[in-house]
Amino acid sequence: MMEIETDRLIIRKFTEEDSEALFIILKDEEVNRFLPWYPIKSIEETRKFQKERFVNTYAICMKEDNYPIGYIGFDTNPPHDLGYEFWHKEIATEAGRAVIEQARKAGLEYITATHDRNNPRSGSVMKSLGMRYQYSYEELWEPKNILVTFRLYQLNLDGNENRIYKKYWDQANQKFIEEGLC
Repeated sequence: MMEIETDRLIIRKFTEEDSEALFIILKDEEVNRFLPWYPIKSIEETRKFQKERFVNTYAICMKEDNYPIGYIGFDTNPPHDLGYEFWHKEIATEAGRAVIEQARKAGLEYITATHDRNNPRSGSVMKSLGMRYQYSYEELWEPKNILVTFRLYQLNLDGNENRIYKKYWDQANQKFIEEGLC
């Protein structure tokens, strides 16, 4: 994915110069509450995390200063999972639309996203992106070692509305469809 500009945002690759901004995001306990890692404790840990885990993740920056306030990305391999986090700026939908358009241009047939059912704001973002609820499943979330009920949302980019990504459903011991979310 190349750099993307929207009305308010620049979405671009992280650089080494972004380590301090990324540290501010990754150390925030509220921001990281629903993520599969603990808050980062140092700039050194941030740099290591950035190199190991943020290969396909992009900085979300406001145009006026090009300073990272969040991140977004998607897997090019199934389940084509869309992931995002931002720092109190209400911009996930704008960034998500731009990244989904890139996924469409890249030829992805669909994109998925999951959220902890205790984080309904993330589900609201998924709905505003046109994603549809498919099912819920329980998973022991590592490294936090907590049982989480995830909701899977999906957007079929190729018009095949019957396709549902089933891997999580097939692997889960506890799975169900919640009423009122479809």
